[in-house]
Amino acid sequence: MKVLLFNGSPHEKGCTYTALREVETTLNLRGIDTEIVQIGVKPIAGCIACAKCRDGNGCVFDSDGVNALAARLDEFDALVVGTPVYYAGPSSQATAFLDRLFYSGGAKLKGKPGAAVVSCRRGGASAAYDRLNKYFGIASMPIVTSQYWNQVHGNVPAEVLQDEEGLQTMRTLGENMAWLLRCIEAGKAAGITRPAPESPKRTNFIR
Repeated sequence: MKVLLFNGSPHEKGCTYTALREVETTLNLRGIDTEIVQIGVKPIAGCIACAKCRDGNGCVFDSDGVNALAARLDEFDALVVGTPVYYAGPSSQATAFLDRLFYSGGAKLKGKPGAAVVSCRRGGASAAYDRLNKYFGIASMPIVTSQYWNQVHGNVPAEVLQDEEGLQTMRTLGENMAWLLRCIEAGKAAGITRPAPESPKRTNFIR
């Protein structure tokens, strides 16, 4: 089993990374393979609602890593998305990336556990956390929780390492993620399959 940890911060080894590493270390201790993908500092195009990805050829923007990661989603059994908090929300790079990833490749994530991790200096963590969880909810992904909302506090990594409760929350998240993955594995071995989806129905409120 393998978990993808997505770092939506422009800082490769910053506060968000520090939180994700705590989750990763716990997963590794439980025998779960992991990979951290860093969003970097290059511009990320936002979705322009062209619907070209419905042709099955990926997003029309092909130079910022969204298509490359979407093509690899079958490699992973779960997803952890981490982001810093900017103006009480996730980073704009992260949401631009995730909007397109979920719209063009979300079918590959259905049924896989998802978890959000946010890092902030002081406030806005719960709003950013809520925003990220919306991605998992719309993609039929079980949302993995912890003993508190999945957040750490600090302005630099050294301060995050002083947030004992935040780090414990990350470790508990890793434990819960590993446990759920094992439960899913055991269910499959016992012949329990995911429920068959109904045909999609869309209700428009303006007629």
